[in-house]
Amino acid sequence: MDPIIILGILLALLFNFANGLNDAANSIATIIATKALTPLQAVLLAGVFNLLGPLIFTTAIAATIGRGIVDPVFLTPPLILMAMVGAVLWVFVTSYFGIPVSSSHALIGGLLGAGIAAAGFGAVIWPSPTMLKQVAVYGFIGAILGAIVTGMFTRWKGEFRPWNLLLGGLIGVTIVVPIAIATGFLKISGILAVVMFIVISPMLGLISAFTLGIIVTCVFSGYHPRRLTGHFRILQIFAGSLQAAGHGGNDAQNAMGIITAMLLAGGLISEFAVPLWVILASSFAISVGTFFGGWRVVDKMATRITKIRPYQGFCASTAAGGVLSLMNVLGIPVSTTHAITGAIMGAGATRGYSAVKWGVVREILIAWILTIPAAAVVAGICISVAGIFSGGII
Repeated sequence: MDPIIILGILLALLFNFANGLNDAANSIATIIATKALTPLQAVLLAGVFNLLGPLIFTTAIAATIGRGIVDPVFLTPPLILMAMVGAVLWVFVTSYFGIPVSSSHALIGGLLGAGIAAAGFGAVIWPSPTMLKQVAVYGFIGAILGAIVTGMFTRWKGEFRPWNLLLGGLIGVTIVVPIAIATGFLKISGILAVVMFIVISPMLGLISAFTLGIIVTCVFSGYHPRRLTGHFRILQIFAGSLQAAGHGGNDAQNAMGIITAMLLAGGLISEFAVPLWVILASSFAISVGTFFGGWRVVDKMATRITKIRPYQGFCASTAAGGVLSLMNVLGIPVSTTHAITGAIMGAGATRGYSAVKWGVVREILIAWILTIPAAAVVAGICISVAGIFSGGII
């Protein structure tokens, strides 16, 4: 086996380890915040279900990573290696500073940067005009429906404000577009799906957690607080397991897609089909990373966004786990960080706008926006430098 391919496989597994290290917070933040489990118990639980996630769900996301971002014609082992370097560096740096970023988006940014640096913008698989038109149509329908429903509801409550229409429009897009995709009316893939769900996945998490939180509050309003806390701490363990499985099923496939692409580029396999050993190795790497835990990220997610009560932790984990499970089935590589952060904000917002520390949220949002371009720049620099030292071979 080519040494570059071996190095690429090892780097992909290191990336999944870093993924688990940063994204450990996604699986255990709410469990630790509500003291449903001790930190050690929480990381063990998350590690096990991160391992099981890829075995439960399909490998559609691996195919998107390996074939849907950069044209496979340009995916040489050296290019993939430089893409991994850019992604790994960004994830490790942000983990060190305790910033929860999307490892999936870091990898996509790395692929984009390396592909563009090596072969120009033509290396990227851009969406077709037809796809863009379909997205615009369904987005417009969702925005109009959302604005109408929100406007009518707030007027009925006597709380109508013009900005409610904008919020309602965003909520409408968030709901209608995923429904259209799930029912087969809208087909999107590649970079367009990734960019769209930078907005949609946290909004889905926020809306789902907020709605579930309101329902739980109404249904259990007559229960004694201490009894309610005990019940929801137990339920949160199951919800956290769902969330960890969704995280593993989505993010573990990053390395699967990269390793399979390298094997295909190196002529070691004849078609893009993820081998079982790749699934197991990638899952194990992300589980080990989760076990070690990125504790600075955990602290920010668990305590600094909002104070989470057990029922809110259950709502946040259930909502995030549901969103991730849906994305795994659809084969869309979304940010698990975005989904759970949105869900935590939604759960906290059930106690009012002031319950969420929006300054911390803005800091996280800036990191989200920077992730793809930052990883792309790092990967682009890496491949340019490597090309100089290799005499233009890369």
